[in-house]
Amino acid sequence: MASTHERVIIVGAGPVGLVAAVQLARRGVPVLILETTEALAEDLRASTFHPPTLDMLDELGVASDVVRQGLICPHWQFRDRKTGVIATFDLGLLAGETSHPYRLQCEQWKLTRLLRDKLAQHGVDIVYGITVNAVSQTDSTVTVLGEDSDGAPLSYEGRYVIGADGARSAVRKSLGVDFPGMTIPEIYLTMSTSHMFEQDFPDLSSIAYISDPEEWFVLLRTPTLWRVLIPTDPTLPDEQIIDPARVEARLQSIAPQASAYPVVHRTAYRVHERVAQNYVAGRVMLAGDAAHLNNPLGGMGMNGGVHDAMNLADKLSQIWHGADPALLLRYERQRRHVAVQTVQAQALRNRSILNEQDPAARRAYHDDLRAIVADPERHRDYVRKSSMLQSLRDLEQLD
Repeated sequence: MASTHERVIIVGAGPVGLVAAVQLARRGVPVLILETTEALAEDLRASTFHPPTLDMLDELGVASDVVRQGLICPHWQFRDRKTGVIATFDLGLLAGETSHPYRLQCEQWKLTRLLRDKLAQHGVDIVYGITVNAVSQTDSTVTVLGEDSDGAPLSYEGRYVIGADGARSAVRKSLGVDFPGMTIPEIYLTMSTSHMFEQDFPDLSSIAYISDPEEWFVLLRTPTLWRVLIPTDPTLPDEQIIDPARVEARLQSIAPQASAYPVVHRTAYRVHERVAQNYVAGRVMLAGDAAHLNNPLGGMGMNGGVHDAMNLADKLSQIWHGADPALLLRYERQRRHVAVQTVQAQALRNRSILNEQDPAARRAYHDDLRAIVADPERHRDYVRKSSMLQSLRDLEQLD
């Protein structure tokens, strides 16, 4: 039942698709959202919000509610597993450059819920239970082909489509866009526990990257839990990696306790570093995980996706109201550059620091981090880059 509609169709109702939808609706652009799942998942996915992301959410009118439900973290650390703090970075140095000089730890689903409420105020429809299989386009329209939860075929027509449908994006695959990159050797095990690690590690920040030549790990605090990320033998099947006894042993190796850890969530996943060869194909655009994937060290995945969504929605709304459609190619140049030169580079550097085994190289890394913190200008530059503020400044120089 295909029909022509003057609208932008967004595939995927995660934070990236919803941010794009709210921004487009605010600019007077009709939007339809297609989503596979029937309900809002309240699982523990991304949890870190960087300062410029919160500034963008201010523009959408949801930042204050996200901050109210999250944990404000003005500092984050690199630590050595045996010797303790190497360097503590102060995001307060960014005061005056952002309205939010801190990282916020808040579960992703809380943002998703706020954005859905905001879309309801704009009268935007979300159609649930739709599996998108393909897109096709003409010079003036795009058709999204899919099926409902009963397998009945459906089609939706619009002027433009945004593929925000995640790492396995059906939109990207339908376009035949290459997704080059690599898969990181180790599997990452993530666990969430109510155990208070601040009792085990002196001067522990709420965000801490703990280096060790044998087994590094990351501790991230949310309002109610600590999240633990630790690399795992990739030869093991997932069911062994997340086996409760093995999970307990991994946690005990981090901080031995007399009693068992209360674990409320655990998952194992492979990590990819990939960037789509193209973000724009005619009237179809990619954003978020559909366009780029990176390891979670630095918390740049969801944040980069939100930045994609705001950049794309701003340009698409201008085109909708009469601007040159070539603006979409500027979106591709800007956001693809950031994915390759900033997001991937920083995430890989963080992994390199944590993974380093050579004693001399480890000392050099650690000495450099200490020197950065000791120098106010280098310190400010470092947190400007790690918080993704600098990447937004840099992309404005790209035509």
